[in-house]
Amino acid sequence: MATNRVVSLAPSATEICRELDAIDRLVGVTHHCPLDVPAVGGWLNPDFDAVEECDPDLVLTTDSLQADLRDELRDRGNRVVHVEPETLPEVVKSFAAVGRAVGKADDGDELASRARSRIERVRRRVEGRPEPVVYCEEWSSPPTAAGNWVPDAVRAAGGEYPFLPAGERSREVAAETVEEAEPEHVFLHVCGRGERSDPDAVLRRDWDVPAIETGSVHVLDDSLLNQPSPRLLDGIEAMARTLHPDAFE
Repeated sequence: MATNRVVSLAPSATEICRELDAIDRLVGVTHHCPLDVPAVGGWLNPDFDAVEECDPDLVLTTDSLQADLRDELRDRGNRVVHVEPETLPEVVKSFAAVGRAVGKADDGDELASRARSRIERVRRRVEGRPEPVVYCEEWSSPPTAAGNWVPDAVRAAGGEYPFLPAGERSREVAAETVEEAEPEHVFLHVCGRGERSDPDAVLRRDWDVPAIETGSVHVLDDSLLNQPSPRLLDGIEAMARTLHPDAFE
């Protein structure tokens, strides 16, 4: 089946299409995607009529939060490919799945292979080094420990992440829980904030943790950890350079 007209309802799917050199197939995206392509609404509240006006061969959705959208779109007669990665290996596998969906299966397989190689390269660089405890905050009101693939990403970068197992959804975390873990580094990647998260807001908290004592609170663009796309590989590399700078000299 030809897939020349694709609507992407997830920024991660859009970014995967970019890496697959398939941007020219996109005829609709969310307003979270910085492309010169018609926007059809937000990733959780798209305009279904606007999607229909794009006359898509394929609609891409992702995450369990878009499951209802997927079902509604299919009920309306659309061909929908939905990926729902929860761990780092599943994120990488989704690159190949999107590649097959948009008619670029070989490129999708190659993208997944390159991603695995990048992760393995980082792991080799940090192997055998002390693993500092890391706290990753996806949301700050209230403080929310990042889950899903982030625990895997921290471990790949050479850190320890005791807050959630990989695959579990992000959840609110108590100050006492953070203090008991004694994180040596904090990474802020607040949803929707890009690189604009305020590290001083964390440094001012009455948390008795080494990261605040040493000022080791780092801001990452939220797409580098929150988005299950090739951007996540950039996030892993950025974390690894912060945790183990001597490994990358």
